[in-house]
Amino acid sequence: MAIVGAFMVPHPPMIVPDIGRGSEKQVTDTSRAYEQVAKEIAALEPETIIITSPHSIMYADYFHISPGRGAKGDFTEFRAPNVTFDEEYDRELVTTIDELGYQRDFPAGTLGEKNPRLDHGTMVPLYFIRDKYMKGKIIRIGLSGLPLTEHYRFGQMLKEAVEITGRRVVLVASGDLSHKLQDYGPYGFAPEGPVYDERIMDVCGRAAFNELFDFDESFLDKAAECGHRSFVIMAGALDGVSVKTNVLSHQDVTGVGYGIISFYPDGEDDSRHFLDYYLDELKSKIADDKINADEYVRLARMSVEYYIRNGVPLELPKGLPKEMLSKKAGVFVSIHKHGYLRGCIGTTGPCEPSIAQEIIANAISASTRDPRFDPITEDELEWLEINVDVLGEPESISSAEELDVKKYGVIVSSGHKRGLLLPDLDGVDSVEQQIDIARRKGGILEGEKIALQRFEVVRHR
Repeated sequence: MAIVGAFMVPHPPMIVPDIGRGSEKQVTDTSRAYEQVAKEIAALEPETIIITSPHSIMYADYFHISPGRGAKGDFTEFRAPNVTFDEEYDRELVTTIDELGYQRDFPAGTLGEKNPRLDHGTMVPLYFIRDKYMKGKIIRIGLSGLPLTEHYRFGQMLKEAVEITGRRVVLVASGDLSHKLQDYGPYGFAPEGPVYDERIMDVCGRAAFNELFDFDESFLDKAAECGHRSFVIMAGALDGVSVKTNVLSHQDVTGVGYGIISFYPDGEDDSRHFLDYYLDELKSKIADDKINADEYVRLARMSVEYYIRNGVPLELPKGLPKEMLSKKAGVFVSIHKHGYLRGCIGTTGPCEPSIAQEIIANAISASTRDPRFDPITEDELEWLEINVDVLGEPESISSAEELDVKKYGVIVSSGHKRGLLLPDLDGVDSVEQQIDIARRKGGILEGEKIALQRFEVVRHR
């Protein structure tokens, strides 16, 4: 068999009457849509229900699949301990997914279990499903901090595992929409919130899964979305398949977006291998960028590629512009892959005899010594997008009023501790935010006396 249906659903605990105690009446449309989903799942009679949840165990670089025979859970955390769950896992399908991940060196599996109890992102969907359908085992899967492309690829792997085992499967993509839709909501308001809800309901309502890759990381963060990666996994699980959709509801009365859509496979469709098309377009863009890049970025890329392939630094190439050889400056090299940061290392002032040598040294460090990431591997080189920022001389300033997040970077100092943040970064929209991030990067505690410096940069792309 295969995946016979998929459902995009939210998971607000207050929708459960024992938790909401009357407040669930605010989202009656969502409750009715959820009941419809449960009826449709019961009609499909799946052997297994896969639930992807943002509140299951989550790692930055790994997709966690809950191991073991099964798990229990309840809503004690939400003052409803009487609502309980006792679910059995589909261990054969879990093992198949785990083996596929191992064979392909894909970061997914059953390692790293922290809390075996079911999370509310899993239990809220089950609350409605189990009211209509008690059969079928489940699989619980967490999201990751990996790029959207890897979430889609993981969905493709789920589809393959389902086909190998011959299971009849329903996939439930659990996830709220934006958490910043109303001033009175629990997370306040951001203009990106309503935009996200409108876009995601449109994209998923049309099953235009290729457009899921168009939501950049900064926008998703500002919108405070919850389920986007869950929806991308679902899209990957429906790769290469024509899909019929039905938008059942969308509400935002609590300040958080709740969307429910059903997806039914409707035969093979070679035009819907969206990851392949996205990667082809990205590869073409990167190739164009390489051609159009200036000497600074070309040198950084040459340095990264040479070091990754040979293990030794690149010697200074001939024919570099005079200013790169005669001038000194601090340099930051930033590396992105599929829209996500892959490494960024820099120097606030010159440490090498020239800007060119500073670029070479920092490009190597950004690609292999950024403590936040594993070293870049040779098979990643074709996907890298590289920027170079050349820093001007820092100047001391007396107050934050002399800063501009688009024009100036900031250095925050307290004694021997220093934190730096470049200007014009996605997601950094205010001077206060810029100073706070730089302060925390420098390990400077709130309330400690600080000194500020600003600097300009020349950004090379």
